[in-house]
Amino acid sequence: MTNEDTPIKPWYAVRRSKLHGNGVFAARKIPAGTRIIEYGGERISAKEADRRHPTNPDDPFHTFFFALSSGRVIDGGDQGNDARWINHSCQPNCEAQEGKHGKRVYIVALQDIPRGTELSYDYGLVLDGRITKKLKEGYRCLCGTPPCRGTMLALPAKKKKKADEPEAVEAGA
Repeated sequence: MTNEDTPIKPWYAVRRSKLHGNGVFAARKIPAGTRIIEYGGERISAKEADRRHPTNPDDPFHTFFFALSSGRVIDGGDQGNDARWINHSCQPNCEAQEGKHGKRVYIVALQDIPRGTELSYDYGLVLDGRITKKLKEGYRCLCGTPPCRGTMLALPAKKKKKADEPEAVEAGA
Protein backbone atom coordinates (compact mmCIF):
# COMPACT_ATOMS: atom_id res chain seq x y z
CA MET A 1 0.00 0.00 0.00
CA THR A 2 1.47 3.36 -1.04
CA ASN A 3 0.88 6.72 0.60
CA GLU A 4 -1.57 7.51 -2.21
CA ASP A 5 -3.63 4.45 -1.25
CA THR A 6 -3.78 5.33 2.45
CA PRO A 7 -7.29 6.49 3.31
CA ILE A 8 -7.46 9.94 4.86
CA LYS A 9 -9.45 10.05 8.07
CA PRO A 10 -12.09 12.78 7.81
CA TRP A 11 -11.89 15.82 10.08
CA TYR A 12 -15.46 15.44 11.30
CA ALA A 13 -18.38 13.11 12.01
CA VAL A 14 -22.12 13.89 12.12
CA ARG A 15 -24.13 12.80 15.15
CA ARG A 16 -26.90 14.01 17.47
CA SER A 17 -26.16 17.32 19.17
CA LYS A 18 -27.12 18.58 22.62
CA LEU A 19 -27.59 22.01 21.02
CA HIS A 20 -30.05 21.22 18.24
CA GLY A 21 -30.81 18.16 16.13
CA ASN A 22 -27.75 16.95 14.27
CA GLY A 23 -24.30 18.37 14.86
CA VAL A 24 -20.82 18.05 13.41
CA PHE A 25 -18.02 16.90 15.72
CA ALA A 26 -14.25 16.76 15.39
CA ALA A 27 -13.31 13.16 14.49
CA ARG A 28 -9.69 13.99 15.33
CA LYS A 29 -7.76 17.00 16.58
CA ILE A 30 -8.26 19.84 14.10
CA PRO A 31 -5.47 22.45 13.99
CA ALA A 32 -6.38 26.15 13.90
CA GLY A 33 -6.66 27.43 10.33
CA THR A 34 -7.75 24.07 8.88
CA ARG A 35 -10.31 24.25 6.08
CA ILE A 36 -12.64 21.54 7.38
CA ILE A 37 -15.43 21.39 4.81
CA GLU A 38 -17.03 23.39 2.02
CA TYR A 39 -20.66 24.41 2.57
CA GLY A 40 -22.32 22.52 -0.26
CA GLY A 41 -25.63 22.95 -1.99
CA GLU A 42 -27.46 24.38 -4.95
CA ARG A 43 -26.57 27.96 -5.98
CA ILE A 44 -29.74 29.97 -6.36
CA SER A 45 -30.81 33.61 -6.63
CA ALA A 46 -32.04 35.56 -3.61
CA LYS A 47 -35.44 35.73 -5.34
CA GLU A 48 -35.54 31.93 -5.59
CA ALA A 49 -34.50 31.64 -1.92
CA ASP A 50 -37.43 33.91 -1.00
CA ARG A 51 -39.75 31.70 -3.04
CA ARG A 52 -38.50 28.53 -1.30
CA HIS A 53 -38.70 29.99 2.22
CA PRO A 54 -40.12 28.66 4.53
CA THR A 55 -39.29 25.07 3.73
CA ASN A 56 -41.07 23.70 6.79
CA PRO A 57 -44.28 25.44 7.93
CA ASP A 58 -43.88 23.82 11.38
CA ASP A 59 -40.45 25.50 11.73
CA PRO A 60 -40.66 28.59 9.47
CA PHE A 61 -37.39 30.12 10.66
CA HIS A 62 -35.24 27.09 9.81
CA THR A 63 -33.47 26.91 6.46
CA PHE A 64 -30.14 25.73 5.13
CA PHE A 65 -29.58 28.95 3.16
CA PHE A 66 -26.15 30.58 3.13
CA ALA A 67 -26.04 34.08 1.60
CA LEU A 68 -23.01 35.02 -0.51
CA SER A 69 -21.60 38.52 -0.99
CA SER A 70 -22.45 38.19 -4.70
CA GLY A 71 -26.16 38.19 -3.82
CA ARG A 72 -26.48 34.49 -4.64
CA VAL A 73 -27.51 31.94 -2.02
CA ILE A 74 -26.33 28.40 -1.36
CA ASP A 75 -29.32 26.19 -0.56
CA GLY A 76 -27.84 23.39 1.53
CA GLY A 77 -31.20 21.61 1.79
CA ASP A 78 -31.77 18.61 -0.49
CA GLN A 79 -28.46 18.90 -2.36
CA GLY A 80 -26.38 20.00 0.63
CA ASN A 81 -23.62 18.20 2.47
CA ASP A 82 -22.67 17.63 6.11
CA ALA A 83 -21.70 21.30 6.60
CA ARG A 84 -25.41 22.12 6.92
CA TRP A 85 -25.43 20.30 10.27
CA ILE A 86 -22.86 22.62 11.90
CA ASN A 87 -24.70 24.46 14.66
CA HIS A 88 -24.53 28.11 15.68
CA SER A 89 -22.64 29.39 18.71
CA CYS A 90 -22.06 32.91 20.01
CA GLN A 91 -18.58 31.67 21.01
CA PRO A 92 -17.66 29.61 17.92
CA ASN A 93 -14.62 27.45 17.26
CA CYS A 94 -14.97 27.85 13.48
CA GLU A 95 -15.87 30.56 11.00
CA ALA A 96 -17.38 30.61 7.54
CA GLN A 97 -15.00 32.05 4.94
CA GLU A 98 -16.11 32.98 1.47
CA GLY A 99 -13.83 31.94 -1.39
CA LYS A 100 -12.02 34.45 -3.62
CA HIS A 101 -14.73 34.63 -6.27
CA GLY A 102 -17.75 34.70 -3.94
CA LYS A 103 -19.07 31.35 -5.12
CA ARG A 104 -17.94 29.04 -2.33
CA VAL A 105 -17.98 29.01 1.46
CA TYR A 106 -15.57 27.04 3.62
CA ILE A 107 -15.79 26.25 7.32
CA VAL A 108 -12.38 26.96 8.89
CA ALA A 109 -11.13 26.22 12.43
CA LEU A 110 -10.51 29.40 14.47
CA GLN A 111 -8.51 27.51 17.07
CA ASP A 112 -7.19 24.02 17.75
CA ILE A 113 -10.28 21.86 18.21
CA PRO A 114 -9.95 18.70 20.33
CA ARG A 115 -11.34 15.38 19.10
CA GLY A 116 -15.00 14.96 20.07
CA THR A 117 -15.75 18.70 20.28
CA GLU A 118 -18.81 19.97 18.45
CA LEU A 119 -17.98 22.36 15.60
CA SER A 120 -19.82 25.66 15.50
CA TYR A 121 -19.76 29.05 13.84
CA ASP A 122 -21.64 32.29 14.46
CA TYR A 123 -24.45 32.38 11.91
CA GLY A 124 -24.77 36.16 12.35
CA LEU A 125 -28.00 36.11 10.34
CA VAL A 126 -28.87 39.43 8.72
CA LEU A 127 -32.51 40.17 7.96
CA ASP A 128 -34.15 43.12 6.26
CA GLY A 129 -36.30 45.28 8.48
CA ARG A 130 -36.65 45.70 12.20
CA ILE A 131 -35.54 42.90 14.53
CA THR A 132 -38.59 42.19 16.66
CA LYS A 133 -38.97 40.08 19.78
CA LYS A 134 -40.80 37.47 17.67
CA LEU A 135 -37.89 37.29 15.21
CA LYS A 136 -35.36 36.97 18.04
CA GLU A 137 -37.42 34.13 19.51
CA GLY A 138 -37.79 32.48 16.09
CA TYR A 139 -34.01 32.52 15.71
CA ARG A 140 -33.36 31.67 19.37
CA CYS A 141 -29.80 30.66 20.24
CA LEU A 142 -29.28 27.55 22.36
CA CYS A 143 -25.48 27.70 22.71
CA GLY A 144 -25.46 28.64 26.40
CA THR A 145 -21.97 30.19 26.23
CA PRO A 146 -21.08 33.16 28.48
CA PRO A 147 -21.28 35.70 25.60
CA CYS A 148 -24.60 34.27 24.30
CA ARG A 149 -26.76 37.05 22.84
CA GLY A 150 -29.88 34.85 22.88
CA THR A 151 -30.37 34.85 19.11
CA MET A 152 -28.64 33.65 15.96
CA LEU A 153 -29.36 37.04 14.39
CA ALA A 154 -26.62 39.62 13.91
CA LEU A 155 -27.77 42.36 16.26
CA PRO A 156 -27.02 45.98 15.40
CA ALA A 157 -24.20 47.52 17.42
CA LYS A 158 -25.51 49.52 20.34
CA LYS A 159 -24.87 53.23 20.04
CA LYS A 160 -22.51 54.55 22.66
CA LYS A 161 -23.79 57.46 24.70
CA LYS A 162 -21.56 60.49 24.50
CA ALA A 163 -19.95 61.27 27.80
CA ASP A 164 -19.92 64.89 28.87
CA GLU A 165 -16.82 66.66 27.68
CA PRO A 166 -14.29 66.99 30.51
CA GLU A 167 -13.74 70.53 31.64
CA ALA A 168 -10.48 72.14 30.64
CA VAL A 169 -8.12 72.67 33.54
CA GLU A 170 -5.54 75.41 33.38
CA ALA A 171 -1.96 74.36 33.90
CA GLY A 172 -0.67 75.18 37.37
CA ALA A 173 -4.13 75.71 38.82
